[in-house]
Amino acid sequence: MATDYILFVHGVNTRDRREQPNYANLLIGHINKLIDDPNNLKPIPLYWGDVGIESEKNLMSKIASPGSRWDQLWFQNTRQNTILQFMGDAALYISRSVGSKIVEALRIQIELGLENASKSDRLHLVAHSWGTFILFDILFAARWNDTNISAHESVTAIRKCFYGLEPNPEEGIRISTIHTMASPIAIFSLLDIVQGENQALTPELTLKQTEQRATHDITPKLKQLVANLSEKEDSNKLPWRNYLHPADPIAWPLDPLIYSLVDGLERNIEIKDIISKLTFVESLMQPFKQKALVMLLYGGQAHGSYFNSVQVAQEIVQTIQQTRD
Repeated sequence: MATDYILFVHGVNTRDRREQPNYANLLIGHINKLIDDPNNLKPIPLYWGDVGIESEKNLMSKIASPGSRWDQLWFQNTRQNTILQFMGDAALYISRSVGSKIVEALRIQIELGLENASKSDRLHLVAHSWGTFILFDILFAARWNDTNISAHESVTAIRKCFYGLEPNPEEGIRISTIHTMASPIAIFSLLDIVQGENQALTPELTLKQTEQRATHDITPKLKQLVANLSEKEDSNKLPWRNYLHPADPIAWPLDPLIYSLVDGLERNIEIKDIISKLTFVESLMQPFKQKALVMLLYGGQAHGSYFNSVQVAQEIVQTIQQTRD
């Protein structure tokens, strides 16, 4: 019987133990209770949150060094613990040096988690917040095609694990569902400067020139994956669920935006934006939903709510069981 592998990728400001990351435990528990055959599931929670800790410590040692104005600033704990870990994690991944270390850490975990997977098995991707950017960047961004980047070989090794991606598109496990939670990738569609709707403005660009101008653009290889996944005439649309809490300022809808980025995507991928159901307390905030104070007080809690959401688990289970039929 085919196995359903669920690959989890966390977002910023996640500090777990590398040996036993627990950020997805509650969601995994909900999924196991709801699905018909939990023994046929293999969750793989990836962890990268500790890779940039030394860089953050080095930064703070310089900022708070004798002679600086650090001691005159308010909210020092918030700056050092919350803001630095949120913005620092994102900035460090974009950098080539630390970004490469994150890729290498994920390569080891992905290869280990999928070492016994076969072509008949199914893969379900579940990514949260900045983790959605990291996952899509590793799988599709052109910047890793540069052989001079230290993580080039690691990215190539990761892509070999996924059916439909170069360099071995006919090998690896097949992606059966995609789940993005609190995803900001709609904003990063702005990096699509030469593809999609703007391609008509620069029709003379070769693929190599495109990669050089838009190193973070994910659309060419996403289009390639979609084409490879839909080669079979009887293939169904790939379910893509995008989860948004109304109070989460990081979460952005993808339908219909994502369809405008890749030709043929609407024929091969079924994207649905799933809005979180509000609790009684949250519903009381509705009259004040546009107030900045509400966002400051509740935005962070909403952003972290997906891993404890029965609604998210139900949708994941429903799509997994659809792929089994």
